[in-house]
Amino acid sequence: MRLYKLIEGLADINIPDREISSVTDNTKKVRKDCIFVCVKGGSFDGHDAAAEMLEKGAAVIVAERDLGLGNKQIITDNSRKFYGELCAAWFDHPEKKLKIIGVTGTNGKTTISNVIKNIFMKNGIKTGLIGTICNEIGDETVHTDNTTPMAFDYMCLLDKMVKAGCKYAVMEVSSFGLVQHRIGPTHFDMGIFTNLTQDHLDYHKTMENYYQAKRMMFDECDYALINTDDEYGRRIFSEISCKKERYGISSEADYYADAIKIKSDGTSFWYCYNGKSQLVNMKMTGMFNVSNVTAAISVCLKADLPIEDILKAVSEYNGVKGRCEIIPTGRDFTVICDYAHTPDAVENILKSVREYTEGRLICLFGCGGNRDAKKRPLMAKAAAKFADRLIITSDNPRDEIPEAIIDDILAGLKDSEIPFDVVVDRTKAIHHSLKIAEKGDIIVLAGKGHEDYQVLPGNEHIHFDEREIVSEGLKLID
Repeated sequence: MRLYKLIEGLADINIPDREISSVTDNTKKVRKDCIFVCVKGGSFDGHDAAAEMLEKGAAVIVAERDLGLGNKQIITDNSRKFYGELCAAWFDHPEKKLKIIGVTGTNGKTTISNVIKNIFMKNGIKTGLIGTICNEIGDETVHTDNTTPMAFDYMCLLDKMVKAGCKYAVMEVSSFGLVQHRIGPTHFDMGIFTNLTQDHLDYHKTMENYYQAKRMMFDECDYALINTDDEYGRRIFSEISCKKERYGISSEADYYADAIKIKSDGTSFWYCYNGKSQLVNMKMTGMFNVSNVTAAISVCLKADLPIEDILKAVSEYNGVKGRCEIIPTGRDFTVICDYAHTPDAVENILKSVREYTEGRLICLFGCGGNRDAKKRPLMAKAAAKFADRLIITSDNPRDEIPEAIIDDILAGLKDSEIPFDVVVDRTKAIHHSLKIAEKGDIIVLAGKGHEDYQVLPGNEHIHFDEREIVSEGLKLID
């Protein structure tokens, strides 16, 4: 692609026009005649490698300051933003060729986006999905490393969706994706805000910064659907200027759930909107999923799908992997796997399961290493609020000592009388939970959810699937 076509509207330059072979912000992907964008990260600044990238064959350098490279540099005030826009131009702006629905917030993004995608697909609308578990192009599954992909990968994925005939793309929009401009100039036809609870403060530092990051999405939205049951939802609803409506459990919302009945094998409720109500039956359980499905139904209504077709798709949907997922045991106790890894998410899953637990509610959890340490004691307090017994273990320790992470967690139990066991090795901890389980008990394995790996020091990923570990553990207690 020609240089001038790529940067049209982005910069005024005196560089002679030429053919460009690729665009990248990754030093390992620089090749002859490419554009290299200098991005400053947490541990590496691309500006320091600019001269070397020219030697490797880069034709143009994009930087946030004058690097003394003459007519081989473009100066911008925000290289991350410039790179996102450059990637969009490289793929001929696929973000403009799809109707894009964004879901942001701390909890619920994965479930809402998956339910919406499922409803669309069941109604013959080919749809792409971008999210935590995987990316999907219609029925094709594509691997993902980040909730919101990096800018080049993101635009490449949208381009594939367009070429595959997708009409919609439903995506989880992370705070990282927003502040790092990974989504480039994406404009959302519809945006959903779920809630905001403590997470990622190792990166954002304060809840206000975290909130402002999430809020960014609604500056690029035609229509917003906001969970006003949430405190931050009420705030964002009052601040944004696009067309907006409310959803939730409260009857004050524009779309809300009423007469909710939750069981271990599913949930029913009345979906209320515009003075009407419709009975919803779904295989998913939990009050949080009532809220999630209410949001999904509302978005699909805004997309002009008939309510009857929406509810039929909801009733047939089995749920999302690792989100309040029941792992079959064939025993007289139940094991549930859930991705809950924030205090609020742990409280939500346990509060919901508590309603139909006949015996004891046992919660097994840990906290990730190299992540927000302040939430560790809060996780313990949240778990102790609803569980009868806790098993404290590891999650993804990364480069921290697992025992030190557990000490941080235990600080939250100083004033609690709840019984707990500490089993550092997560496999042994899961096996222990199975050994102590009695008739009617429910074990909630919190934190890993859909993940089938564990992250150890040096970013080593080892295979770790809790479904397999439960199966192995059951054989040990036979």
